[in-house]
Amino acid sequence: MANLKEVRNRIASVTSTKQITSAMKLVSASKLKRAQDNITKMRPYARTLNEILDNLGNAAEEGSADGSPYAVKREVRKVLLVAVSANKGLCGAFNANVIKRSSQLLKEYAHLPAENVTILCIGRKAFAALSKRANRQLPVQDTVVDKPTFAHANEIASDIMKRFVDGEFDRVDIVYNEFKTAASQNVVTEQFLPIAPEAAENDKKTNKKDYIYQPNKEEIILNLIPASLKTRFYKVILDSQAAEHGARMTAMHKATDNAGELLKELKLSYNKARQAAITNEILEIVAGAEALN
Repeated sequence: MANLKEVRNRIASVTSTKQITSAMKLVSASKLKRAQDNITKMRPYARTLNEILDNLGNAAEEGSADGSPYAVKREVRKVLLVAVSANKGLCGAFNANVIKRSSQLLKEYAHLPAENVTILCIGRKAFAALSKRANRQLPVQDTVVDKPTFAHANEIASDIMKRFVDGEFDRVDIVYNEFKTAASQNVVTEQFLPIAPEAAENDKKTNKKDYIYQPNKEEIILNLIPASLKTRFYKVILDSQAAEHGARMTAMHKATDNAGELLKELKLSYNKARQAAITNEILEIVAGAEALN
């Protein structure tokens, strides 16, 4: 059995850890409320914008003069993988799930030349894990993770869209955690570019509407598609941020509970060790008294 000093040191260490995890849980809970409000307000706007585009129909057939450059499908030879993670750890499997899914995608791209696969990491954790797995990397974007703004997300999305139109990439995939609840996040892989047509089943469920176009349908579509893509990218960032705070709050809650259970066991061990020490001292005193008699 460990001596009393060792047990006391462990009790002090676990108590300090419990205080830290409890404080981190409260901080994450506060940030989660704000992030959850942001993504909750953003989703209806993004969904309505996509529904309008669906009702308007496809921008145009591939290769037509008035078609959207973001809907052009080319033979996939050059790929960009966007991995959205956190800048910090201590949030359960949040970062590990994104890194694992991104690694699986990189294996699927293995048939392409290594120099044709590019990684864009949004968040330092993904960059630390994935930066050595591709020959080409875009500069890591980490400031948008902690304090996402539409302007910053718009800047990143615009750069990706321009590179796609210029032919630098034939396909852009995004891997991120979608926020469900504080205790549940879903790892999602989305094709960002080219614009993927909705599934036939979803089209059937969509209520088709007729619009009066001013000035014309083609111009409206060509303006809505970039706006929709930028809004969709911003929604990805907000989803990831809310999922991160939810995952960290849940992880710190479990860590605090585990620390509490460990403290109970250590205090029990301490009391047993202390009782055993007292008993030994009493036995020594009694034995000494008997020896004197």
